[in-house]
Amino acid sequence: MKKIVLTGACGALGTVLREPLSKMAENLLSTDILAAPDSLLDNETFVQADIAHMDQIGPLLEGADMVVHFGAIVDEAPFETLLGPNYIGAYNIWAAAQKHRLRRVVYASSIHAVGMCATADGIDTNTPHRPDSYYGLAKCFAEDLGRMYWEKCGLEAVCLRILSCTPKPLNTRALGTWLPYGDMVRLVRCAIDTPTVGFTVVYGVSANTRAPVSNERVSFLGYKPQDNAEDWADALFAKAGTPDPQDLAQMRVGGPFANLPLGESSLAAMRKMT
Repeated sequence: MKKIVLTGACGALGTVLREPLSKMAENLLSTDILAAPDSLLDNETFVQADIAHMDQIGPLLEGADMVVHFGAIVDEAPFETLLGPNYIGAYNIWAAAQKHRLRRVVYASSIHAVGMCATADGIDTNTPHRPDSYYGLAKCFAEDLGRMYWEKCGLEAVCLRILSCTPKPLNTRALGTWLPYGDMVRLVRCAIDTPTVGFTVVYGVSANTRAPVSNERVSFLGYKPQDNAEDWADALFAKAGTPDPQDLAQMRVGGPFANLPLGESSLAAMRKMT
């Protein structure tokens, strides 16, 4: 490919993706609302931009083959706070991608699009939306944008419903939901490399023995995760307290997002689980 655009390039996952994406195209254009990183790769350019403003983000997609859209607020927050970056930003990306005739949008969706589903249900990629938060609702909105732009305009999309993407599993919930950075990169590569995808949803999860979701329906992507959180099971269970079977954070795939008041940050609740 000639050009890939990466949004959210200064975030935790965007930072990991910059180098592998730079090897998949002649030019990588990285962008974020934050200032440029201290150093850039040889074929990388950086433009500081706010995805909530079409006049800033739209022109950056000109001449690109694909956009890897990871830019967003990555937490629950009041709807008004999320409206610009998470809702309008997603619209701007798809509208600009269609205008500039990109092949595909690869989007960082989230398990929170279906966060109220029970962990024991064994959900797959055909499970209807059941958001657990305004944050999860934004992911539903963007996934529906992706489907609409595919069916109406022929713009492909792969929506990655990322679960718990961290260097190592942090709590007993992550024994099912963990996605290490290496498998995250493998997933994004598959989303880019697969010749045709139409509109596809795939879960961003590793090969965990206790995974609460299934990617069986989208095996055509060729995603083969290499890691398993079970290697940390003994240590995590040893320091975990007795779970409350009535606690939605334990019973729903959205974890702590599932039982917090709408608009309230999940970070404090997540720290209590570690």
